Amino acid sequence: MKPDGIVLPSLSALYGAAIRTRLAAYSRGLLSTSQLPKPVISVGNITTGGTGKTPLVEWICRALAAEGRKVCVLSRGYRRERGKQRVLVSDGTSMRAEEPDAGDEPYLLARNLLGIAAVVSDANRFAAGLWAIANLGTDLFVLDDGFQHLRLARDLNILVIDATDPWGGEALLPSGRLREPASETARADCTVITRTNQVSDVTSLTDDIRRLTKHRPIFTSSMQATHHHPLTNNGVALHSTNPLAAFCGIGNPQSFFKQLMDGRYSVVNTRQFPDHHRYTQSDVDSMAEDALSRGASALITTAKDAVKLGTLHIPMPCYVLEIKIQLDDEDEFRELMRRAIGNLKS
Repeated sequence: MKPDGIVLPSLSALYGAAIRTRLAAYSRGLLSTSQLPKPVISVGNITTGGTGKTPLVEWICRALAAEGRKVCVLSRGYRRERGKQRVLVSDGTSMRAEEPDAGDEPYLLARNLLGIAAVVSDANRFAAGLWAIANLGTDLFVLDDGFQHLRLARDLNILVIDATDPWGGEALLPSGRLREPASETARADCTVITRTNQVSDVTSLTDDIRRLTKHRPIFTSSMQATHHHPLTNNGVALHSTNPLAAFCGIGNPQSFFKQLMDGRYSVVNTRQFPDHHRYTQSDVDSMAEDALSRGASALITTAKDAVKLGTLHIPMPCYVLEIKIQLDDEDEFRELMRRAIGNLKS
C-alpha cells in the first residue's frame, strides 16, 4: 500500500481535475444555472468548514430583515438525516424541525433567527426557493455555503476567508482543505476576512486576495465572545477561574480554543472531533471522565455542538460559548448589499 505522502497528492490531483472540469462545464454553458425571481445573496468558503460563515449569515439576515425584507436562508443541511428531502426548519416565527432532520448549522441559524428569517434545508436550492416564495412570501434569499453551488445564480457572491488558515494548507482535498483552486477566489464579488483578532497582521493576506479578485471589495472582521450559558442544569455560575475542558466538532477547532483562552477562561484540557460530528453517549461519558481526571470542574463547547447534545446525559456541568461577528466597516458592507439587491424586482 502506498504511503499517504503519495496517495493523498494523487487523490488531490484527481479531485482537482474533476473540479476544473465542472467549472469549465458551467463557464461554457454545458451545465445550466437557474435564476430565482427574487434576489439571492450567497455566503460561502473556498476551504472546508470553520471560517466563521454561519455568524456572518446570521448577521446578514438580521441586517436585511431590519430593512423590511422577508428573508429565507437556503441551506443543503450537511450530514442531516433525510438528506434528500426538503425540510422546513423554521417558517420565520416557529421551529418546524428537529436538528437531525435540519442539519446542525441550519437548525442553529433557525433558532437564532426566530422572528427574523425562515430557514429551509434542501439540496435543490432553486426548487426550495420557488417553494419559499409561494408558501412563505419570501422576497430575498441568503444562500448558506453557496460558493460552490453554481446551479443557483446569485446577485452578490460573498466569499469568507479565515485569517488563521486562509488557504487550507495550500492544497486541494484530501491533501489540504481547499475545495477549489485559490484562483477561483476571482468569482467573489467581495471577500470577508474573519478572525483577524486572532492573527498579528492581515496585510499579506489582503494583498493576495486583492490580486486574486482583481481589487474587488475586502472587509475585515473579528469573532467576539458575547456570553456563556449553561447547557445543563446541574451546574453553578461559571467564573473565569473555573478549570474547564473544552470540546468541539467544527472546521477550525483551534480558533474556538484560542477564543476561550483569549477570553481568559481557564482551559485545562481540549478535545476535538470531526466537523459536524454527531455525538454519542459514549463520547460524552469519555469526555467527562477525561475532564475530571484533568481537574476540570465543567465542560464548555460551541453553540453548533450544543444543538446535537440535547438528548444525551451529560454527567457534569456543561456550558456553551456564544459568539458573534463584528465587521470593521458595517456601513460600507450594508451599502454593498443594498446596491446588489436594489437592481432587482422585490
